Formats: sequence, C-alpha cells, structure tokens
Amino acid sequence: MPANSPFTRRTDDLLAKLQAEGLYKHLQTIESPMDAAIRIRKADGSLQEVLCFCSNNYLGLANHPEVVEAGIKALRDYGAGTASVRFICGTFGPHHHLEEMIARYMGTESSYTFVSCWTATEALFPTVCEAGDIIISDELNHACIIDAVRLTPVIKKGVLKALYKNNRLTGADSLQARLEEAKANKDVTGQIWVVTDGVFSMEGSIANLPEMRKRCDQHGAILVVDDSHGHGVMGKTGRGTHEHWGMETTAAPHTPTAAGGNRIDIFTGTLGKALGGGAGGFIAGPRRVTDLIVQRGRPTLFSNALPVTVAASAAKAIEILMREPQRVQKLKDNVAYARKQIKAAGFEVLESPTAICPIIVHDTARAITMSKRLLEMGVFVIGFGYPVVPEGHARLRVQISAAHEMSQIDTLVGCLKRL
Repeated sequence: MPANSPFTRRTDDLLAKLQAEGLYKHLQTIESPMDAAIRIRKADGSLQEVLCFCSNNYLGLANHPEVVEAGIKALRDYGAGTASVRFICGTFGPHHHLEEMIARYMGTESSYTFVSCWTATEALFPTVCEAGDIIISDELNHACIIDAVRLTPVIKKGVLKALYKNNRLTGADSLQARLEEAKANKDVTGQIWVVTDGVFSMEGSIANLPEMRKRCDQHGAILVVDDSHGHGVMGKTGRGTHEHWGMETTAAPHTPTAAGGNRIDIFTGTLGKALGGGAGGFIAGPRRVTDLIVQRGRPTLFSNALPVTVAASAAKAIEILMREPQRVQKLKDNVAYARKQIKAAGFEVLESPTAICPIIVHDTARAITMSKRLLEMGVFVIGFGYPVVPEGHARLRVQISAAHEMSQIDTLVGCLKRL
C-alpha cells in the first residue's frame, strides 16, 4: 500500500487523533468461558480474573453444561461446518429443530435462521420491500436496522424511508406524523413498514409496542420488532418485550396485512445474547415471510448456513429457558438490586425494566478512563461515547446477568464508589 496514498494519510491521522483523545479502543482477550467471572489476558501476558458486567449473557447460559454438551454432540454428529448455503446442501436436521423451537418460543407460525441478527435484518427489508413501499424507522434503532434501511432503496429502487424521534408516538417528528405523511405521499403506493428495537441497547428503554400496534393498524402498516436485547429478559417467561406488554405469545397463523390485533407481525432476533450467547440470528413471523426469505433473500442464497453446533447449542438454551423461567426472575431480582445500589452510591443510572443499566458520565474520555480504572480493580465494564451515543451522553453500560450473585454486584458498586 503506497505510504502517501489518500487512504494511508487519512487513516493514520484518524488513528493518531483517537489515541491522543483517549478514545482508541483496545480489544480485551478472554481466556476462559463467558460467565459472571472471567479471565482476561493482560498486556504483559499474565491472566487477571475479573467480574464481567458488559456481556449480553443475560441468563448465564453461555457456559451452561447442557448448552456446551449439545454443541459438542452436534460437532461430533455433523462436523465443523455446513460447507454450503441452505438451498444447496447446507440445511441439516438441527436447523429445522432450532427453527421449530424459535417459532414456539416467540409465538409465531414460522422462523428462519442466519449466521447473525445483522444478516437476518439485512435479508428482511431488501427481500420483502418493493418499489412504492416505505420503511419508517426509530432514530435510535440498532445499526443493523439503520444499515438495512439504507441498503434497501439501493437494491430495490423506489423504496422510500423515513425516520421518527425515539419512542415518540405523537406530535412533531413522531411515528404518527410519519404514518400520516406516508398515507398522503403519492409516491407511497405499496406497503408501509414500521421497524423498532424492542429494547434500545444504549438506553435500556423499551418501545411502546401496544400503542405502535394501534397506529400501525390504523394505517395498514406492518410492525417489525428487533428484540435482540429483550429475548430471555423481558416478560414473565423471558419471551421478549411483547410479553412484557401482555401481547400474544402463543403460536398461531397470523396474516400481517390484516389488522394485527395484539400481535407483532415480524420479529428479528439474535441467538448470540441470552439464548446461548453463541452466534446466529433469526426472522420469526408468518410462514409466507420465511418462505419468501428462503426463495429470494440474498444473505441466505449466497452465504453459508448457521454452523450446526451453534444451532444445537441455541436450541438447548431455548429449551432450558422454557423449562426454567425462574432464571428470568433471578435476572429481574439482580437488576432491581443493582439499580438500587448504584443509585445509592450516588450515580445517575437510567430507569429501565431491562438488564441494561447505563450510568451517565457525559464525557466520552471520562467514560473510557473510568472503564480502564474499573478493569484495574477487577470489574469489566465498557465506557461508551460518541459516535456510539450522542456527544455529551457518554456512559458506562452495566449489564446484569442471572449468573451474577449479590456479592458480585456489591463488588461492582464498591468499585464504583472508589471511582
């Protein structure tokens, strides 16, 4: 690569700026299974045991013996990889079993898996949308939704897009306003799509799905929910944000073009957080949607299937969740205790029913420095700042797991006090 090329100059300048401002990200290497306590490799090569409060392992299933054994057995029975896309020779028995489990768990007619939720979301909109459709998206939706919405009009010319203020359902720049504008727009001749996160990962806030459902029904819109941070966390049995709101969770055929009643039309989600923590994502909804994805979704037509060992581990994780809903209650108890203790220590923590406890510290460099000091004290928490969150809203994002014990939460709070 030429030393004086435009790319080299601008990249070196950016990296030097990040270093100088204390914003440079350093990857931490873990030398143990993911759990409430883990071992990380320090710069000098030595190992340090730390308490992990930055993982999405919400139910503590990533290192569950049954989940691990299911993956090992699938590795022995089916080998290391699929070596193919699904429609050629990449569909194995465990894929069908997992997809049946997901549909039962989510309360949908059907589901279909991918190597990540990012890929699932990227498959959904460019496949289901056509010219004359419009996608209306929450401004704080996850980056995978943002990129999928941006990508769709490139692949399908004539698809429109619109943005509304986070969780704002009425008034200026609201979902209601965008729906009314779409109805009045002569270029919108097809389907209106509304997409939101169930749980907003940086805020820990949740979408008001019942009210969104009503507004979508009034305008003939299809409601899509990415509930990656809601699976295993929200609702009495951990089915997600729709269960938290008392919306239907039992599987039954559902026609998304009809009034949605008390249901979500389409879900996207991940298997890489509460549901085993391995990898993989899915689309869950009516069978016509997954059938269309199988026939026309580019990320499934041109990318390998989810490894069978991961599919088997994820299916076992869902099975454990469904038979042991007490894990969800322990998580809720841990979250309530952590919020109370963090507040008592004098920190500003955003209110939320989720397992995400953002401690607002405002300045990005400060958040990163605090994160480094906590790690030195044996507590692993990540500081987030711009551009992940808006300037001036930097935070430590504390994530609680059912695997944590109260004594470990006390250690976290003790270290926060020392800061």
